[in-house]
Amino acid sequence: MAENLVIVESPAKAKTIEGFLGKDYIVKSSFGHVRDLAKSDKAIDVKNNFAPHYEISEDKKAVIAELTRLTKKARTVWLATDEDREGEAISWHLFETLNLKEANTRRIVFHEITKPAILEAIKNPRKIDKHLVDAQQARRILDRLVGFELSPILWKKIKPSLSAGRVQSVAVRLIVEREREVEAHNSTSSFKVSAYFIVDDGKGLKATLKADHPTRFKTQKEAEAYLKNCIGASFSIKNLEKKPGKKSPSAPFTTSTLQQEASRKLGFSVAQTMVIAQRLYESGKITYMRTDSVNLSKTAMDAAIKEITKQYGSEYSNPKQYKTKSASAQEAHEAIRPTYFEQPTVDGENNERRLYELIWKRSISSQMSDAQLEKTIVTIASSNSSDTLTATGEVIKFDGFLKVYMESTDDENTDEGQDGLLPPLQVGQLLDLNEIVAMEKFTYPPARYTEASLVKKLEELGIGRPSTYAPTISTIQKRGYVVKEERQGRERIVNILKLKNNKVAASTKTEITGAEKSKMFPTDIGTVVNDFLVENFKSILDYNFTAYVEKEFDDIAEGKIAWNEMIKEFYEPFHKTVEFTEKNSERASGERILGNDPATGKIVSARIGRFGPLVQMKLDENDEKPRFAKLRADQRLESITLEQALDLFKMPRNLGNYEEIEVVVGIGRFGPFVRHNSVFVSIPKTDDPYVIELERAIELIEGKRTADREKLIKSFAQDPEMKVLKGRWGPYIAFGKKNIKIPKDKDPVSLTYEECVKLDQESEGTNKGRGGRFGKKAETFKKTEPASIKKKSPAKKTAAKKAPVKVKATQSTPVKKVVVKKTAAKKTAAKKTTVKKTAPKKKKSK
Repeated sequence: MAENLVIVESPAKAKTIEGFLGKDYIVKSSFGHVRDLAKSDKAIDVKNNFAPHYEISEDKKAVIAELTRLTKKARTVWLATDEDREGEAISWHLFETLNLKEANTRRIVFHEITKPAILEAIKNPRKIDKHLVDAQQARRILDRLVGFELSPILWKKIKPSLSAGRVQSVAVRLIVEREREVEAHNSTSSFKVSAYFIVDDGKGLKATLKADHPTRFKTQKEAEAYLKNCIGASFSIKNLEKKPGKKSPSAPFTTSTLQQEASRKLGFSVAQTMVIAQRLYESGKITYMRTDSVNLSKTAMDAAIKEITKQYGSEYSNPKQYKTKSASAQEAHEAIRPTYFEQPTVDGENNERRLYELIWKRSISSQMSDAQLEKTIVTIASSNSSDTLTATGEVIKFDGFLKVYMESTDDENTDEGQDGLLPPLQVGQLLDLNEIVAMEKFTYPPARYTEASLVKKLEELGIGRPSTYAPTISTIQKRGYVVKEERQGRERIVNILKLKNNKVAASTKTEITGAEKSKMFPTDIGTVVNDFLVENFKSILDYNFTAYVEKEFDDIAEGKIAWNEMIKEFYEPFHKTVEFTEKNSERASGERILGNDPATGKIVSARIGRFGPLVQMKLDENDEKPRFAKLRADQRLESITLEQALDLFKMPRNLGNYEEIEVVVGIGRFGPFVRHNSVFVSIPKTDDPYVIELERAIELIEGKRTADREKLIKSFAQDPEMKVLKGRWGPYIAFGKKNIKIPKDKDPVSLTYEECVKLDQESEGTNKGRGGRFGKKAETFKKTEPASIKKKSPAKKTAAKKAPVKVKATQSTPVKKVVVKKTAAKKTAAKKTTVKKTAPKKKKSK
């Protein structure tokens, strides 16, 4: 048996490390956290200084058993979980759960999973950093307190099954507020004027020189007046100005910048990026991927310089150390980088390779020279106007880091690309005008958040840390408060004026505006929950307060404050707000009165209902039969109009008759359907129930009939309810509402009616004693139970006596049915028996 046991949190990490250590080491995985706060409301003892109560996860008991066995045989136990607060907490939980001793327990950390790094860590062990553990514990406890106290309020005041979280709620608020900014934006237009000249490119060919008017004209009339003024004008170059410039490389990746750039360049979600990065780290290809540091070690910088010089030449090398902008950067981590700079790519799954290459390029480019540029500004004069036109161009004199990498941006709605190379020009040169175009341009609303830009915003506000960005964004989507989706834009008319051959002509074109791809949108329930929390829990939803809490976690990690004091400072005013809100706040439904139904005069409103957003039509508060209709997928409570709401009440729609029976389209709890002859057929998402026609409905009806025929294997004249059907997991017998499994040795096609009945009876026999719905089963269970209790050993008498009480509670309904059927005399006996069962001390009850 190996003398050293190394425990990590990941099987992949264990496999990689085991290859670096000798036969004296055995490496095992804890498979993440081994215990967590208890799931009940007793997880935190608020009155006892917020003492936490931890439980071993059910799925980790076998893991703990194995690790316990191994630790007893090992001379030294090495805790090698990740270097951040989460990893430190896992090591501490392992130490506590496995009852380890400080004398033979070592804590080791490393930034990369390479042989030199692992061996160096073994040489320099340390103790578990309790301050880091306390910081993680404080976050976990605070978030549990917030969730456990806020969620019941949401159940009472909005709808059941809702939940709230400290950081997640702030993220939802950002998205809701941005959506309202977008909705409130009133687009205005102006006219941008661009002139196009034909010039010599210096090689005997013709080239186009584009120059723009420095200001935009507010109206079409003003733009037209300018163009008319240019009729017959001559244009010449008034001034040429050249300015040197440079572009500098970006710093190596942190967690947030990797998430942003992987989204822009590779189209990865934040969660996807972290999963792939985790695999790359655990296989020893990159350094630790949860970090907010841009620092590179000297070893890494030396390796990068060597690779840059080898591949591109010494003039491309310009080593530099970057400083982390965030004052709250966690621990002394290193930036995300390749473990081996001499490997520009790696083997493996395609997305792993793509992400690795992105990290390699960013890391290498960070140590390369600036790109040297020359920017040219051309000023063009007109003989008919004092207004000038401007053309710009940019030439790369030395590409530097651009040879490897160029960072992307989140900027949207830009009209122009990067300025390019200009043809040879000189001051006083006359220009040949081809045309002048005045194009109508519109203002844009603020861009909706992508996952990447939301991470950037959270980081700017100081909310969350590298380990929390991905879980936060995943959680708000899983809870249904936010959706990430594409939305179609709408057409709009663009006016164009063009001066060509001394004539001004007007024309129009259409463009698509408002189209969105992979953007974050708040749902109606997300908006209502956000508004309720903002109104009643201002501090929890305050951006500065949330950032302040994060700073206090950092202070705990540095040992500046005690974790339970920080929790106490937060919890006491928070709990008072919870109690006040529960008693005094109104129910929140996001209700909007849209108007009155012209036909009936009833009030039409939109609000959140038990099953989601809906519109309602009722006469007044005493109306006993109000009408309801669900909102369509593309409709929102805040923007739906009265006309749109009235359209929703057109359901159910009668499309006409098929086979002399009416065909009706409706929307139920589980979605839209076609009903024909008491048979319901689901309408696919590709069809709109509000516009579907009879012909398409008949197709769906016939499609279901075909599927049902193919599903039916056999039916029986003796009993139409008895059928042999094809199921998702194989053939089965359907008898009324019962499904009966067919043994593997039986051929479903050749089954007779008698065999099916027998299988039904056998299945009932198998279920005896399970406490089913039928009195017969309950009675059997009741009769056999005392006998089993008598067989109990003396040591288990107490447990045996308690068992009838439990059975009585769980089987109350069946027992009651049996007792009702007895005679009056037997009823009394049955009651006495039941009473005696609940009194364990009276042995006669047996």
